Amino acid sequence: MTVPPGGADTTSVSTRLRERFDPRPAVSRAVTDLPAIAQLTVAAMGAYVFSLFVLGHSAPVLAGTVAVSSLGLVRDARPRRVAETVGGMLVGIVISEILLRLVGPGWWQLGITLAVVVFVARALSPQPGFAIAAAIQGLIVLLFPMAPTEASWSRLADGAVGGVAALLVTALVPRNPRAEVLREARTLFAAIDDATATLIRALEDGDRSRAERALEKARALDPLVRAWQESLDSAVAVARISPFLRRRRAELDRYRRVMTATDLAVRNLRVVARRSGYLIDDGVPRPVPADLLRSLARALALVGESLDDIAQQIPAREAARAVARHLDPAQLAPGASAGEHSVISALRPFAVDLLVATGLSEDEARAAMPRI
Repeated sequence: MTVPPGGADTTSVSTRLRERFDPRPAVSRAVTDLPAIAQLTVAAMGAYVFSLFVLGHSAPVLAGTVAVSSLGLVRDARPRRVAETVGGMLVGIVISEILLRLVGPGWWQLGITLAVVVFVARALSPQPGFAIAAAIQGLIVLLFPMAPTEASWSRLADGAVGGVAALLVTALVPRNPRAEVLREARTLFAAIDDATATLIRALEDGDRSRAERALEKARALDPLVRAWQESLDSAVAVARISPFLRRRRAELDRYRRVMTATDLAVRNLRVVARRSGYLIDDGVPRPVPADLLRSLARALALVGESLDDIAQQIPAREAARAVARHLDPAQLAPGASAGEHSVISALRPFAVDLLVATGLSEDEARAAMPRI
């Protein structure tokens, strides 16, 4: 067969090249990190200027490096994490300054200092980042000699200034916690929707292999839940100390309740997917559990929308309650097998989790279902 010019092979290579050199993901990543970039810039500049003009240090390198390194571009910007990183850096500076005075500068002294710094830092904290932060600052102390005009321990003062600057900007120039939390939540809810859609199709078609793919997708949701939880924990911690985020605390508390309930819902979804795989091993479609799961998936989508718009919380609750009140396997599928009843029963805790996510207590959510 003759391949025409510009045929499939050429198009495929061209598409791959466009995807490889597409600047949009890079630009989007940089734009997303603009609040963190602003924090780094303000902290480093503030610390450097303070040490330079107020303390009179001629080259306050550590003021800027401690400020930047302690904040970073990580998702977790909790004050406690920032303070722990600052502590590790100050430990590295102190130990390096002491050893520099005892053994002096040099290549073998560098090895001794680095080994001692990492050893002490590991003993002080179980976090590997603490030891790495200490080691980096220790290297800077040994590799960049202090100016003769500088006072003793001036670099420790610079490091402390950088640490204080980092903590101050965490509270006074906070990142937008709501935007980051919602971004992680949208990613999770989109993935949940994909997993439930796959499972619904499997039940409708009696397709065991599709049910197994749905289970794999449900298992892959855990990292997304953890990412959302980490962003939320960081936002709540910053909101406790930031005067500008005080009004967000109630909203963040609501997000936490939804996150906790969604985490449980994801775990129960895996149970439903696992039982569904066993159920349709015979290749027979199961429309009843498919319809129930579809209705619950709509309610779950409304729960996700309620994070942006609290007005969707009531429709989400009513949608979940409309399904929950009928979740009695004996009534829904009186002549069905024990396996089908097992899948329907597994939807009950899933429905409870959705109702809790809409603001009901666990007792109220359980009361919305018939006794079995």
